[in-house]
Amino acid sequence: MLSRSAREPDHVLRYGPGPSQVADLFLPPDGPVRGLALALHGGFWRARYDRVHLRPLAEAIAAGGHAVALLEYRRVGEGGGGHPGTFDDVLLGIRTVPGIVGDLLVRERRTGAGLDGDPVERDLRTRAGLDGDALGHELSAADTTLIGHSAGGHLALWSQSVPEARVAHVIALAGVLDLVEAGRLRLSQDAVGELLHRDRPGFAERLAAADPMRLPPPTEAGTATTLMHGTADDDVPVDFSRTYAARDPRIDLRVLEGAGHFDLIDPLRPAGALLLQLIAATPAAASPQ
Repeated sequence: MLSRSAREPDHVLRYGPGPSQVADLFLPPDGPVRGLALALHGGFWRARYDRVHLRPLAEAIAAGGHAVALLEYRRVGEGGGGHPGTFDDVLLGIRTVPGIVGDLLVRERRTGAGLDGDPVERDLRTRAGLDGDALGHELSAADTTLIGHSAGGHLALWSQSVPEARVAHVIALAGVLDLVEAGRLRLSQDAVGELLHRDRPGFAERLAAADPMRLPPPTEAGTATTLMHGTADDDVPVDFSRTYAARDPRIDLRVLEGAGHFDLIDPLRPAGALLLQLIAATPAAASPQ
């Protein structure tokens, strides 16, 4: 899965000045844009893993009618990565990328020009659905489905504790949702300790503030919340999702028998196909009058 090829994104968007403050945008090949899916990749928050391995999934989601933005963020091992930079980037991206995408769609629909003012090829506008009854308004987090895999699942659920970053629907795929337990288990050679600087004063306070298991679930603020986790996951224990879901009966838990860690982001596997169905069933964002 990590080496599977996919098409290049339609646009690479910048939401900040740093080299990792970018997002790959995939647009539907035809028909209107139904909404925005914003995806956070995993890799235990480390710089050697990036958004590229989610491109096959993004391509498949876009084929179903959603615009898809793969959000990159600073990670451990690069300048500013780890706490607090990783967290700051995720919040900034959630707050700003939907508006950037909405601006792009509106400008292409009205003028046939992209963000840089250059003419956009008609086939791009057609694939974006901009010549039909497209989503022609500025998007916001409220129009967004937020998807996170593994460490990205942690970041997705953590972000929903911040009111300005709340979305319509958050989906955590094999999420690292219990940082205390992940740290106790030293998952991936103590990735939690690297992220939150175990060797520096204040680690316990940073851990408590960053741990989804110690924060209110998104459902308390009205955000639809879905957890998917495979029973054959050798990287992140499935009990993380089971324990988190037990906190609120409104959380939709999908435990997938026999599914591994990467099956959930593979559109060619049954687990990935289920994810595509869940996103396709998301109501289209309504354009204001």
